Amino acid sequence: MAKKQLFDPSATAPFPLSRSKLADSMTCQRCFYLDRRMGLAKPSTPPFTLNSAVDCLLKREFDAYRARQQPHPIMAKYGINAVPFAHPDLDVWRSNFRGIRFLHSPSNFIVYGAPDDLWIGNDNELLLVDYKATASKETVITLETAFRQGYKRQLELYGWLFRQNGFTVSHRAFILYANAQKDRDGFNGRLDFDIQLVEHLGNDDWVEPALIKAKACLMLDVAPAAATDCEWCQYRAA
Repeated sequence: MAKKQLFDPSATAPFPLSRSKLADSMTCQRCFYLDRRMGLAKPSTPPFTLNSAVDCLLKREFDAYRARQQPHPIMAKYGINAVPFAHPDLDVWRSNFRGIRFLHSPSNFIVYGAPDDLWIGNDNELLLVDYKATASKETVITLETAFRQGYKRQLELYGWLFRQNGFTVSHRAFILYANAQKDRDGFNGRLDFDIQLVEHLGNDDWVEPALIKAKACLMLDVAPAAATDCEWCQYRAA
């Protein structure tokens, strides 16, 4: 297993910071510090293998339309004038441990993230897309729950990364939800999904201040205080 790269305040080389670790810094700075400075990560959760399977199948499906440069039926259903974006680096961008990267000089972080998909509109602006699988009773899924605020920031950071790399990116972005249906008479070895496209009009103004704050956190000599609602810090204290 590869050794975790920890932040060294005296180092001059850029430090890699993933989208998810930046999100951690905004949730609880103490957990972020213990992880990136001390190597004490939060307990890992079981892998979401069903979600991964849905993710893989959706990518294959959209890649088929990408190869033909034709719009996917979900785009027509929701009135999105776009086709899946074809680019030689697409597989790199979608790889979790590589992703699209940018050196943010003020923090000296190499920020990276891996979007699930990109579409390109008739106006030649990129549209960021992420896939999610769920089994919700909601007939219409929205992003307005507290938990899903992180999905909005996820899309916004991806958009910021592509803008820093010179791409023209729309502030419109989308979550493609595959919602497993539970109102059938039986399983019969099959799950049926309702596919919904949820639009988000993003704003990435928060990204650079968050990076500066994350850098300041890692430069501290001692771990900062825990967030009042951090369940992991409450567990450690207990």
